[in-house]
Amino acid sequence: MKLGIVGLPNVGKSTLFNSLTKAGALAANYPFATIDPNVGVVPVPDERVEALGKLYNTKKVTHATIEFVDIAGLVKGASKGEGLGNQFLANIREVDAIVHVVRCFEDSNIIHVDGSIDPVRDIETINLELIFSDMEILERRIAKVSRAANNDKKYAKERDFAQEIYKYLEAGNLAKTFEVPDDEDLREFFASYNLLTAKPVIYAANVAESDCADDGNSNKYVQAVREFAKKDGSEVFVISAQIEQEIAEMEDDEKQMFLEELGLKESGLDKLIAASYKILGLMSFLTAGEDECRAWTIKVGTKAPQAAGKIHSDFERGFIKAEVVNYKNLLECGSLAAAREKAMVGMEGKDYVVKDGDVILFRFNV
Repeated sequence: MKLGIVGLPNVGKSTLFNSLTKAGALAANYPFATIDPNVGVVPVPDERVEALGKLYNTKKVTHATIEFVDIAGLVKGASKGEGLGNQFLANIREVDAIVHVVRCFEDSNIIHVDGSIDPVRDIETINLELIFSDMEILERRIAKVSRAANNDKKYAKERDFAQEIYKYLEAGNLAKTFEVPDDEDLREFFASYNLLTAKPVIYAANVAESDCADDGNSNKYVQAVREFAKKDGSEVFVISAQIEQEIAEMEDDEKQMFLEELGLKESGLDKLIAASYKILGLMSFLTAGEDECRAWTIKVGTKAPQAAGKIHSDFERGFIKAEVVNYKNLLECGSLAAAREKAMVGMEGKDYVVKDGDVILFRFNV
């Protein structure tokens, strides 16, 4: 999973990236402190795989990972070359979802590129640049297919469809709210455009430390972001990039004490991961043994053979059966053999839909 972190200059974007990845990207109080995209790979905290590692006394514990890309700040007019221009737009096309950091705190020492705090205006500024970029993509595609449309019905069909989306975007709408008809060709066309405004968005409402304890409920800017996000089904989580930066320097036991002192149940990274998994429809299954205990990220609704394919294509191709036990039952029983004796292990076939927290041993033959 790859998430692109975006936001206007000086909203706390690079500070958040630093704290999430401990990658040390340059954070400075002026626009474009991040010129090239910084990339950090972060393990997904998962106590289940850690517990299985202890049970099996395993040699290696491997967590699922998220790749964060810190994408250069943009300003109004980026799609026309202002600021860093289309450089940021190329970087963002590669991500699965966008984490849009919006400033929801007042601080006279940190300048705002537009001179005042208004997160909804900031969101709309970036959305407009994404829309312009998508329109440019569609313009080029329409020009290309139009040349062949007179002699090919499929090209004519695509031309008309692309023009329909173009008009929708031109009216200020995002591609994610465009209703694609139930037609295989049209769905393929839409996917092939890889439109920026079709990507899922998670808003990170960056607040002052004092607004964290009540999850930003008393912050008028956070409330405005939440109302805005309802319109297109986006996720919102409240974070203090400054707090996250402090947490990043702490040991695990210190971290927990610090969070409790602030009245927080979880870190910003935990919140972001939960929001990411939810908006992308993801979950994890587990594999366990003496050599390795590991978490694997899959789409909700994935069947056993396709889950096996996440491990190795041979597992999917030669799939026979899956031995499945819930991780809680496995931990309670103390071993897979004991879980089998208590009839807590199921032998599942090709139609089995994998559940979050399943510990699976795949049987295959190639």
